[in-house]
Amino acid sequence: MKIRNILIGLSLVLVVLAGCQKGDLTTNPNAGNSASATLLLNAITVRLANGGGYTTSETGSVSEALMGGIYKYDQYYLSNYSYYWGTNTYTWSYSATQYDMLKYVILLEEQAAVQYPSSPTTNIYAGLAKFFRAYSYIWFAERVGDIPASEAGDENNKQPAFDTQKEVYATSLSLLDSANTIIGNLIAGGAVTGSTVVDASGDIFGLTYLQWQKIINAYTIRTLISLSKRADDNTDLNIQSQFAAIVNDPSGHPLPTSNSDNLVYEYNSVNTHPLYANAYNQYINVCKTYLDITTANEDPRTFAVATPAPAQISAGKDVSDFTAYVGADANTGLGDISSNSTAGAYSFLNYNRYFTSSTGANAEPYILIGYPELCFNIAEGINRGWASGDAESWYDAGIDASLSLYDITDGESLTIADKSGTTLGTVTVDLTTFKSNIAYQGGSTGLTQILEQKYVAMFLNSNWQAYYNWRRTGVPSFSEGGEGIGTSDNEIPRRWEYPSAEQTENATNYQSAIQSQFSGTDDVMLDTWLTED
Repeated sequence: MKIRNILIGLSLVLVVLAGCQKGDLTTNPNAGNSASATLLLNAITVRLANGGGYTTSETGSVSEALMGGIYKYDQYYLSNYSYYWGTNTYTWSYSATQYDMLKYVILLEEQAAVQYPSSPTTNIYAGLAKFFRAYSYIWFAERVGDIPASEAGDENNKQPAFDTQKEVYATSLSLLDSANTIIGNLIAGGAVTGSTVVDASGDIFGLTYLQWQKIINAYTIRTLISLSKRADDNTDLNIQSQFAAIVNDPSGHPLPTSNSDNLVYEYNSVNTHPLYANAYNQYINVCKTYLDITTANEDPRTFAVATPAPAQISAGKDVSDFTAYVGADANTGLGDISSNSTAGAYSFLNYNRYFTSSTGANAEPYILIGYPELCFNIAEGINRGWASGDAESWYDAGIDASLSLYDITDGESLTIADKSGTTLGTVTVDLTTFKSNIAYQGGSTGLTQILEQKYVAMFLNSNWQAYYNWRRTGVPSFSEGGEGIGTSDNEIPRRWEYPSAEQTENATNYQSAIQSQFSGTDDVMLDTWLTED
């Protein structure tokens, strides 16, 4: 994807960013600033939070806002009324990109060298820029396959060549390693401490040096795990040894150690929780894929996120009966989901949790990169034999970390309400039974357990990661094959098409890329190098 015309002059960047807001995005302390790394970091972290893909004449892509339709495709919830929540079909085509972020990353690299002339490539902004560059590359490559990377952003190159997906990942892993080294050296050098906030005015997440270093390494672990299908047949990437090097080197590669290290987007009265902003909770049902796992395991998170299905309560079941919680099936057409939901067949999202506070005060945090996922990723790597360690301990830690996000403790009483928030009764949390049901078994069964619990922990967070993990492993078992999927064969797509602008304005390189990867057809049903068997 070319970004030649998006890479605009610095003076114009200032005009565009004058409306960018920091922290919780309700104030703008940078108004009137000169072009600074702070201002550029603000633009980049806003884009990281927003998920990527802005509609522009250059990209031909659309925005993927926080908690948008992504979570229907992750099969966490489904719409029962298209007017309010859209359809559930997997009929996507053109991909969005993260090149909007990349243009600011390039400017940040330039400005970092200006502001730190004695350490132009080893200052904190240079280190973070390497992470953001890798993030923008992987974000796009993960969706489509080969992409312009090494030549992207050169304003003198109107038609950048494509890097192979393998080359993109190799480059990105090198960038991530350098980012960790730069930040680690800054802390070790003594000019800052790990607890020093990087940039309180620019970074909307407000992280310290050490927290950014931990997030970068957690993201690297995520990236390495995403390459699991290539770990054995692409030994030159050193996927397994890179994984082990990070896991076994906590001083050189610090990782998140609790939920306090999560990369979290915080809502407020201006930037409201997306579910609260929609408000029409009666037109959205929890998905069968999620509830089939939680109810089978007698997982108390069931009670936190879902209501019992009205028809089950009318039939005499108690609110504590896990069989009273029934999910809608993504295979089912929207019309049937609508009529079934009206008849009380399905569970709804917990009204009091998600729809009563504009700031999401009652909901779990919105995590972009976090500790629970990290625990499961490390457990998966150890299970696969990539590193020594105790997979069970990491698996258990991931479950405990997820439970803590819901403030669930053993023996507590939870109030259960219907879709309008009216109390139906209470349940007592039984963690002993739940943990007995999901006790780690090791081997291939243990791997499935890890992947299923990772999926449960990603409920309404982590963007596309649940879909990517399913695409890579087949776990959990997503519904497909029914009319609700909406594709020609009712199967879930494996990728996206390249953006329309790429196809028309970089046509020669685009055609070469799809020929080498997909025999000339930009087919969403075909796997890329990343996920092919």
